[in-house]
Amino acid sequence: MAESILKNLQAIPIGDVIPRTKARRRTLGLKHVVPALYVLDAFFISVSFVLAYHLRFRSNLLPYYGPFSSGFYWTLLSLAVPTWLLIFAAYGLYNSRYLFGGTREYARIVNACAVGIVAMIVLSFMHREAGQTISRGWLLLYFGLSVFVIISYRFVFRRLIYRLRQRGLFFRRSLIVGANQEGQAMAEQFRSVPTAGVHVVGFVDDTLARGTVVNGLPVFGNTGSLKTLVEEQGIEELIVAPTSLSREALLDIYRTFSGNGGGVEVRLSPGLFEILTTGATVQEVGSVPLISLNRLRITGVDALLKGILDYVGAAVGLILLSPFLLLIALLIKLDSPGPALYRRRVLGVGGRTFEALKFRTMRVDAEEYLKQHPELAEELERNGKLKNDPRITRLGRFLRKTSIDELPQLINVLKGQMSLVGPRMISPPEWAKFGKWKHNLLTVKPGLTGLWQVSGRSELSYEDRVRLDMHYIRNYTIWLDMRILFNTLSVVLRGRGAY
Repeated sequence: MAESILKNLQAIPIGDVIPRTKARRRTLGLKHVVPALYVLDAFFISVSFVLAYHLRFRSNLLPYYGPFSSGFYWTLLSLAVPTWLLIFAAYGLYNSRYLFGGTREYARIVNACAVGIVAMIVLSFMHREAGQTISRGWLLLYFGLSVFVIISYRFVFRRLIYRLRQRGLFFRRSLIVGANQEGQAMAEQFRSVPTAGVHVVGFVDDTLARGTVVNGLPVFGNTGSLKTLVEEQGIEELIVAPTSLSREALLDIYRTFSGNGGGVEVRLSPGLFEILTTGATVQEVGSVPLISLNRLRITGVDALLKGILDYVGAAVGLILLSPFLLLIALLIKLDSPGPALYRRRVLGVGGRTFEALKFRTMRVDAEEYLKQHPELAEELERNGKLKNDPRITRLGRFLRKTSIDELPQLINVLKGQMSLVGPRMISPPEWAKFGKWKHNLLTVKPGLTGLWQVSGRSELSYEDRVRLDMHYIRNYTIWLDMRILFNTLSVVLRGRGAY
């Protein structure tokens, strides 16, 4: 899985200019999906209603002794479906901005379902029969089932859309205004995430000649010809890199497309391509929208799910592996003099340093040996590791080959210093090698494993390791973590790329 990611980051052709006629024939937008969502939502709202009805009133699991009228609840069902659809629409669940990306859609579903339950209570007072009261147990069942069922079906539906996007459907034809570093970084990010549904057909730039190719994408012209280019290329979205434009040029774009822009949406990048990785939030202060960089890249529900995976996984792993870990510690003591554990000072979230634990795999005079052999020190500085390191002990070579030496870092995970999956942990001197991306690395906990572990391990160049770490940070999901954990087992068993 992750081996292909590195190839995608370097080799995916993002400059395929689709002729306008072909694009119109193939392109299906999210507006074509919305009618299906109305129908599916209505169906699953009804399914949740009926399931809750049968569990509460027709099963023996939850006996019901109050006044009961089946007609009362079937009347509520006839009112619930249109009412809930209106509530869903009010919460933006049919707005393409909130669909098929991130967790915002799921949070809106929970809120909409909660308001829907309140609406059911109100409707029950308006239509109840004499002596008939709405069952509180049924309301709780209906809420829980509706949240679960609707989120589940939308999750599956989202995966279907992702598959179709990879086949060239449900994407938005987009132009990036500005072919500078920020514009190129955005194009590369969209290229690496085809499931986002953004097909960048090219650039518009005031400093480059028409026909110039930048990273495989053509420059169609300058901002003066933007309206004509939008019509010719069937563009649905303009993505503006403001660092490439003057203030007046930026205002001209919004004047042109803010009114009758032919249905073209204009999106504005935050202004620094580096924060494509860290993420940003917009807050209105005194009627002025201000952008703030996120100190942590993974927040909200994503952070909660990742924390559960980390703590549960680390705790279970330590309990199951404790006899094996004690045996390894004993063998290290018998193999060579020195402590069983090695403590390495590394950087964590926010730049805070901590001691990452590993089983000792080197002789105790490893640092002194390195000083006596400057050619080895130079190779270590260049690559971060030595391919044939003479300082490694006999047992240490086996521990590194199998990655068993890293298992004590489960303790660091339980202490909240590391994550099961994350960027490769680095020491303060290595931080400088991340260049313009280095501050982004400190927004996520380092991982016991990561994309670098399943994509070649020590065989990767430092540049490739940085590229993979940034790809992980930008595109984090809990599902990516689980896939990496699964693939790590396969890579470790093969022992490829470790030394």
